[in-house]
Amino acid sequence: MKRRDFVSLVSAAMGTSVILSCKKTLVDNQSSLHLDLMAARGGGGVPAQRYPLKFPAILSHNGGILDSKLATSDLGGGVMSNVWAYNGLFPGPTIRANDGDQVTIQLQNHLPEETITHWHGLIVDHDNDGHPMHAIPKGNVFDYDFTINQRAGLNFYHPHPHMLTGKQVYLGQAGAFIINDSEEAALNLPSGKYEIPLILRDATLDKNNNLSYKPASGGMFGKIPLVNGTRSPYLDVERAVYRFRVLNGANSRIFGLALGNGASFKLIGNDGGLLTSAVTINRIDMSNGERIDVLVDFRSVTNGTKVMLRDLRSGWDLLEFRVNSTEAGPEVNLPSTLSSISPLSSPVTTRTFSFDAMSKINGLEYEMDRIDWTVPFGVVEKWVFKTNGNAPHPVHVHGASFQVVSRRGGRNQLYPWESGWKDTVLLEDSETVEVLIRFNNYRGIYLLHCHKLEHEDMGMMANFEVV
Repeated sequence: MKRRDFVSLVSAAMGTSVILSCKKTLVDNQSSLHLDLMAARGGGGVPAQRYPLKFPAILSHNGGILDSKLATSDLGGGVMSNVWAYNGLFPGPTIRANDGDQVTIQLQNHLPEETITHWHGLIVDHDNDGHPMHAIPKGNVFDYDFTINQRAGLNFYHPHPHMLTGKQVYLGQAGAFIINDSEEAALNLPSGKYEIPLILRDATLDKNNNLSYKPASGGMFGKIPLVNGTRSPYLDVERAVYRFRVLNGANSRIFGLALGNGASFKLIGNDGGLLTSAVTINRIDMSNGERIDVLVDFRSVTNGTKVMLRDLRSGWDLLEFRVNSTEAGPEVNLPSTLSSISPLSSPVTTRTFSFDAMSKINGLEYEMDRIDWTVPFGVVEKWVFKTNGNAPHPVHVHGASFQVVSRRGGRNQLYPWESGWKDTVLLEDSETVEVLIRFNNYRGIYLLHCHKLEHEDMGMMANFEVV
C-alpha cells in the first residue's frame, strides 16, 4: 500500500475525525474534574466488575522465540477476544536480561501481513533495530543477535512495519523488555512478587468483544482502559512497598497517573533507567512509549482498604489495589544518590525538527529509501523539536538516549520524569523542546518519529544515518 492510499483510507473512514477528536479532548478534560463521582467505576462510567490482573510469562533472552500470530485472550470474565499476539499472549511475554548478556531471539511471522519487531529503548545496531526496511513477509523469520550494553531499565518491544505499526500494536503486538545491572541490584529495591510491570493502554471492543481498530487521522482512542491486557483489573497487595515498572503502550492516549487516596509515588526511574535521586510526586503524565519506575508504599494502609490507580486525564479507574495483610512490611531505604549520570554538554551542531500537522517532519513525509541527514559518530548535538499543529507528538529517537534540557512555550517547564536519560519526550502544541544527544554505540540508519502511532504510519517519521 502506498502512503497516499493509506492516508486516503484513514481520511475516508473517519471524515469527521478532527471534530470528533476535539470533542473527545473536551470530554476527557471535563471528566477529570469528576473523579470523586467516578470512584470504583470502569472506563465506561458504570460500576465495574473487576478481574485479577494478568502477569505476562517470562521469555528467555537467549534462544527465545517470538511467534507473531493470531490468538485469543481473556480480557477479564472469561469472554475470549481475538488478538494478534506474541506467543499467543496478550500482552507478549516479558523478556529479562542483564547488562552484558547476549540476546538471541527469533521472530516468526504468522500474521496475515508483513511485520518486524523493534526494541524500543534498547540501543542496538541497525541490523537488530527492527527498521521498517527489514520487515518480513508472512511465513518468514528474522534472527536477532546483539549484546546488551546499557543501563538497567524497562524497555518496550513492538512491531515497526511502515503504515502497519498502529494496527499491529493495537491488536496486541507488544511486550516488556527489562534490563538489570549491578548498580540497580546494589539498591535492594523491591523484587519478586513486589516488583510488577504494568502495561497501560486503551481499547474499543466490538459487539463480539473483539478489539476494534478504527483510527481517526488524529489517533486511535479506545473507550476502555486495559492493564496487562486486563479490563477493570484488581491486584491483591500486602502492606508493603511495591515497585511498579509502568509503560504507556497505548497508540495515542496520554495517561495522567495518580493514586485515588491522594498518596504519592516515589519516582526512581524513567525511559533510560534510574534517576540520580528519588522524587516524591503525586501525579505523573506519560505519553506513548514512555516508561516510569515508581515505588508505592502501602505499609500505612489499613487491611481491607482499596486504593485506585487513576488516569486524571480521562477520569478512568485503571487498577484497584486491594490491601489484604495485617502486618506491615519493612521500609525501603533509598540512598540520596541512586545513580551517577554525566550531563551532556558543548553540542557541536544544532538541528531543528518541525512536526507538521499529522504526517510530516520538516515538511517531508517518510520515504523508506531516503536519508534525511547524517550524524557524526561520538559527538554531542542539540536537537530542537517544534510543533506546527496537531500535537501532542511524543518524539522518539532510535539508536541513542538523550537528555532533555529545556521546554519553552506551552507547559513551559520540565518534569521530574523527564530528567536523566530519555528516548521519548512529549511535545505539546506551542512547545519547543531541546535535547542533547550523542550516538556513541553504533553507526547505521536509525529513525526519528512521532510515537502517536497513527501519525507515524501516515509519514511523521524520518531516516538519519550515523556515520
